[in-house]
Amino acid sequence: MKIVSIINYKGGVGKTSLTANLAAQLAWTGKKILLIDLDAQASLTFSFIKPDEWNRTFSAGKTIKTWFDSFEEGAPISLSSLIDEPKMVKDYLRGRGRLDLIYSHLGLINVDLDLATKLAGATIGQAKKNFINVHRRLADGIARDLASSGYDMVLIDCPPNFNIVTKTALIASDYLLVPARPDYLSTLGIDYLMRSVDRLVKDYNDYASVQEGAKTDVIAPMVLGIVFTMIQEYGQKPISAQRPFISEVKKIRGLGVFKAYIKRNDTLFANAAQFGVPVVLRGYNSGSHQSVVDGLEAVCSEFKIAVGA
Repeated sequence: MKIVSIINYKGGVGKTSLTANLAAQLAWTGKKILLIDLDAQASLTFSFIKPDEWNRTFSAGKTIKTWFDSFEEGAPISLSSLIDEPKMVKDYLRGRGRLDLIYSHLGLINVDLDLATKLAGATIGQAKKNFINVHRRLADGIARDLASSGYDMVLIDCPPNFNIVTKTALIASDYLLVPARPDYLSTLGIDYLMRSVDRLVKDYNDYASVQEGAKTDVIAPMVLGIVFTMIQEYGQKPISAQRPFISEVKKIRGLGVFKAYIKRNDTLFANAAQFGVPVVLRGYNSGSHQSVVDGLEAVCSEFKIAVGA
């Protein structure tokens, strides 16, 4: 089971659309995929189910917030108890693969405050132990609750920040994927994000190396690279206004850029959530819509090669 976090400091870069369509295309090719929505905005959640269904069935006790809260209440529950298979996607897949979700909740914002209170320690050694325990919470939960689930991949939609909840996802991950729009603000923080990830990995591994008792494995999440979204084309290439930003990102040492990209189509993607089925599954037959689907499929193919799926 491979675990991939999709992350960018900047919101509005197509992170949720990329996550949803990757999962859907992988499921279409026969994979069993689990999505975890860690973003309190719950955009991924509402890309698959209606808000009234979420409020009626899941909000009170079947979201990722419920899982985090259960530790504070002293009675941890299993991640597997929160998994749902959205009906609309199930109908589209027709048994080819499977796509399940663990939904988010607006109250997830407050979870960070609860986790932060657990980091303090009376000694440096205790503080380091607490750091490991808190930041490994999601990794341990996935290993404990999902190891025998048969999932080929877990995709985690991270919030657009670097808080503790986000860090639990990164520490749980084998791979990281960064979506970005080819504009100034969307690409500005990529280098800083990568340095933040490096610093987190270093701190975690330093603390893990001095733990007493049970062995704590070091981590080394691999950055798969940047996937550019919302590309506008002219002559089947990104327009001239976008190309400089793509070139700048390619200069970041050790960071690759996917050859495939996702084309901009505001109408298509803006309306996708109301159908409960990602664009790549719905498909189109001609014109610019088909070219968008072709681009999504190309990104998915490149992603599969990168992770060896």
